[in-house]
Amino acid sequence: MGLMGVVASNAERPDVRAAVAVSLGAVPGALSRYYLGLWFAQRFGTSFPYGTFFINLTGCFVMGFFATLALERVVTIGPELRLMFAVGFLGAYTTFSTYGLDTVYLLRTGNSGLALLYWAGSAVLGVVGVQLGVILARWWP
Repeated sequence: MGLMGVVASNAERPDVRAAVAVSLGAVPGALSRYYLGLWFAQRFGTSFPYGTFFINLTGCFVMGFFATLALERVVTIGPELRLMFAVGFLGAYTTFSTYGLDTVYLLRTGNSGLALLYWAGSAVLGVVGVQLGVILARWWP
C-alpha cells in the first residue's frame, strides 16, 4: 500500500493526463499548506512549528484514509484522481504523508528492518541535510 501502489497504473507510462492531474492537485495542496501555516502562526506564534506539525499529522491521516479507500475498499477511484489527490494535493500539502504511508507499507509487508531504517534514516539524514545546506550557504562566497 505504499505510494506506488496508489499510483501504480501510471507508474510505467506517465502521460500528459498524469502531469495535468498532479498539477491540478498540487495548487490547492500548496495553498492549503501556506494558508494553514499562516493561520497557525498568527494564532499561536512561531515558538513552535504548530502549522507544520498539524499539516504533517493531518496529511498522514488523510493519506492513510485515501490509500485504504483507493486500494482496499473502492475500486472506482480512477488513476488520474488518485494521482491528483495522493501525489498532487497531498504531495504539495505535505510529503510527510508519503513518508508515513511508505513506512507503514514496509511494516505491513514484513520488512520491519527496512521500515526502521527508512523511518529513522529519513528523519536523521533529513536534519543532517538541512544543516549541511545551512553550512554550505553560509560558506558560499
